[in-house]
Amino acid sequence: MSRYRGPKLRILRRLGELPGFSQKEITRRTPPGQHGKKKMAGFQKQYRETSYAIRLKEKQKLKFNYGVHERQLINYIKKARRKKGSTGEILLQFLEMRLDNIIYRLGFAPTIPAARQLINHGHIIVNQTHMNIPSYNCKINDTISIIKQSLPLILSNLERSNSDISSFASLKETEHNIEATIMNLIPRDSVQLKLNELLVVEYYSRKV
Repeated sequence: MSRYRGPKLRILRRLGELPGFSQKEITRRTPPGQHGKKKMAGFQKQYRETSYAIRLKEKQKLKFNYGVHERQLINYIKKARRKKGSTGEILLQFLEMRLDNIIYRLGFAPTIPAARQLINHGHIIVNQTHMNIPSYNCKINDTISIIKQSLPLILSNLERSNSDISSFASLKETEHNIEATIMNLIPRDSVQLKLNELLVVEYYSRKV
């Protein structure tokens, strides 16, 4: 699956709020498409989604929010299974510690796609080295800063951001730059996306 470039509100109406994907507000609650209102009316007639449809929806929420391809998500699932602990929580941890998500969570960018653009265009420095890999796995004690030319943009984004980074990072502003230090892995209770990750694991249980 290539990254989605169509109308974002269409996805939000189908899947619900996806904070990393878009900050747009959903004004119409009916599902997208010609028959959206009929589908909504079906709920009033005790319409029930199948268990497969529910799991698929949770998986789609994960993919769109974090902007990962199917193959990437499968690889994260496989890696999570090899570690001790809850596969679902470990999967979320892998996604939350991606550099593009960290840039978004720090408030340097309003969304994950915007954060990915900053990284791809060479605006981000990790441990004093230019980093242009959005999927880079951030680790404890990593330092993240920006190139000087991007400072006005990042400061503007920070002013509009209400992100709470206290659970995983510290932010230091100097006269010439901004530097974040990763203090902890992002905990499950700090994940912004409303999701049942167990259903995602169940979706892939017979596929991977």
